[in-house]
Amino acid sequence: MWYQKTIQLRARQRGFHLVSDEIEQQIPELDQFNVGLAHIFIQHTSASLTLNENADPTVRSDMEAHFNRAVPERAPYYQHTYEGDDDMPAHIKASLLGNSVTLPICNGQLALGTWQGIYLGEHRDHGGSRRLVITLQGE
Repeated sequence: MWYQKTIQLRARQRGFHLVSDEIEQQIPELDQFNVGLAHIFIQHTSASLTLNENADPTVRSDMEAHFNRAVPERAPYYQHTYEGDDDMPAHIKASLLGNSVTLPICNGQLALGTWQGIYLGEHRDHGGSRRLVITLQGE
């Protein structure tokens, strides 16, 4: 069986945010799958999805600090600057981290590890709500 749905994540400030629960709440259809895969794709070029630590919030703030240092704003070699100082760095961060995650489904739930959660990397100062396409495959 295949199922696909587009969902909306609420707007968040710049940084890394746990969104596992928000995603799962918007796909009650997950209950219909005993085994399968969930592919979650973000339809934006200035935000990312990744999987990481779900318990200690300092991991998320450390991720933000690291990526801001690794990909600084106002680098003199950026040419794409007309959308603001945060735009080109947001595109680079999104490319480094990726635009999707694929997770196993077990007994109607995303089979995340004990300490794992889905992160939204919001790389813009005012990115707004973010759209995700969720594709479920399984039985």
